[in-house]
Amino acid sequence: MLTHKLDALATDHKKALLLLAAAATMWSLGGLLVKLIDWNPMAIAGMRSAIAGLTMYLMTGRRPRFSWSANQLGGAVAYVGTVTFFVVATKLTTAANAVLLQYTAPIYIALLSYWFVKERTTRFDWIIVALTIGGMLLFFIDDLELGTFWGNSFGVLSGVSFGLFILCMRRQKDGSPMETVIIGNGLTALVCLPFMFDSPPDLRGWISLALLGTLQLGLPYIIYSITIKHVTALEAVLIPVIEPILNPVWVFLAIGERPGLWTLAGGAVVITAVTAHSIVRSSRQHHARKKYG
Repeated sequence: MLTHKLDALATDHKKALLLLAAAATMWSLGGLLVKLIDWNPMAIAGMRSAIAGLTMYLMTGRRPRFSWSANQLGGAVAYVGTVTFFVVATKLTTAANAVLLQYTAPIYIALLSYWFVKERTTRFDWIIVALTIGGMLLFFIDDLELGTFWGNSFGVLSGVSFGLFILCMRRQKDGSPMETVIIGNGLTALVCLPFMFDSPPDLRGWISLALLGTLQLGLPYIIYSITIKHVTALEAVLIPVIEPILNPVWVFLAIGERPGLWTLAGGAVVITAVTAHSIVRSSRQHHARKKYG
């Protein structure tokens, strides 16, 4: 099966890095593919997840292990918010705003870590939170139209949901991210089902939906869950930065959507702050493991 082949490839460190980069690149197609579909954003989110869940179930080649624990279900609910809010945000604002605001998830992890995983928030964490919030505010300066404001707001909610999803995953010591994502995809499809009875998309829309479910969501999650075990914590932080950088590039090249200057400035602040925070956090964890373990 595909997962066994990927697992074998990922044991080679260089190939694992290439696979991780490929996953991030596939994730980055989300903005463009969503923009190409003329359909209700809730319907898009639901159909994308239905296809992705089926893709993951068929490609893993094993029976999923559902524990139905509070953390697994909590992670699945947070996943519903992550993917649904992202699609709505992408439809209402620029692809750059949507993906960069989702990328702020680590600041919510820093704020909530103590309650979820008993990790204290340091002074450095608070500095990064302040910088990231400052960068986020710049997104709202670019265009004060009501639709864009709500799009940015849904982007923020997507980031909050993504942070909660990651925290729930971290509390599943012996769990598998695959099962949580499969449940999350099923719930998303169920929640969004009523919106799918709108007038359906055209052929281009269905092709984009198929690509969203398989190439942009299902397959990269499988690759990520396998390769993450074979790369360093620092590599796992730096390589996924490809996604928020490439996402608006594809949209600009394909349909000419240009991020505003304030968005670019805010994006630079957010990416720099979040990446620096992740690097420092990974370094601290590495030194702690060497010291005590």
